[in-house]
Amino acid sequence: MDKIAIPEKIDHRRRLLMGAAAVAATAIEFIGTARAAGVAGVTTQTNASVPNGTPKSFGTIKQVNAGVLNVGYAENGPVDGPVVILLHGWPYDIHTYVDVAPIIASKGFRVIIPYLRGYGTTRFLSSETPRNGQQAVVALDVIALMDALKIGTAIVGGCDWGARTANIVAALWPERCKALVSVSGYLIGSQKANEMPLPPKAELQWWYQYYFATERGRAGYEAHRRDFAKLIWQTASPKWAFDEATFERSATAFDSPDHVSIVIHNYRWRLGLADGEAQYEDLEQRLAKAPLIGVPTITLEGDANGAPHPDPGAYAKMFSGKYEHRLLTGGIGHNLPQEAPSAFADAVLLAASLA
Repeated sequence: MDKIAIPEKIDHRRRLLMGAAAVAATAIEFIGTARAAGVAGVTTQTNASVPNGTPKSFGTIKQVNAGVLNVGYAENGPVDGPVVILLHGWPYDIHTYVDVAPIIASKGFRVIIPYLRGYGTTRFLSSETPRNGQQAVVALDVIALMDALKIGTAIVGGCDWGARTANIVAALWPERCKALVSVSGYLIGSQKANEMPLPPKAELQWWYQYYFATERGRAGYEAHRRDFAKLIWQTASPKWAFDEATFERSATAFDSPDHVSIVIHNYRWRLGLADGEAQYEDLEQRLAKAPLIGVPTITLEGDANGAPHPDPGAYAKMFSGKYEHRLLTGGIGHNLPQEAPSAFADAVLLAASLA
């Protein structure tokens, strides 16, 4: 299907004001939704206040045991609506979708935004479970969450790690994925593929991956999580005028005791410097073959994405079902859903219409 370029020019100061209003509205709406929910095994807790007077973004965070995790997640919209699951990346958190969720929920969808393993209030149920960040395991967490919440199928969307995870869910469990929305397209990889050296300029963009391969890098990230994350936000989205309160609202998610271990393992596993778990090897072998994705898919890219990302022309052939690609102009960077929430929400609604 033809690629579609959709301009979305952004007035950054206006967006910050509108974002604050949307956060407040989301908190009010979500509290009502949480009271109406009745899934067995789900507990709720109120988000702690964060510095600088930032509003409580999602109001209440629910918790549910799912697989090896107790997953923290935000929820918005009617409990009986068709489900949309939105997945964040690194170094971001559920607030990537703080302005997206109410738009989609207003159309009758039940929107679920979980903290990935190693973020926010998501915790391992056992201290004995390996702090594993390989790609197949993160996707299995999503399937386990769907099972725990008795969700048969969902539209799945994501950005960064979340986009890769959404890709994997769509590729390996298409019967659970009604449609896919993916920022930067097809991101399924393998350790073998990652052995291939890139041109020097491209390798430079992955500097942090090589830093994390060292013990100095692990110690550095442990000691400077916030400074590190802010640097990535700035370089990956060079035209995004986020303020300190917006950053700090997400940065608290990196205080998880498992955060550093998951991030370091993820990047070392990619380079073949850390082993995955043997029980997931079959899934990784399937992913290493770069499986086609047959569910209806919308891919998105911003015109100011400063993070490593593939050219859309290189991955269009990986989507064998109904497919559209959208380019967002106006200085949209890597954290596209938070920078251009209406465009991302529109893509989710279009994907739903194609399913």
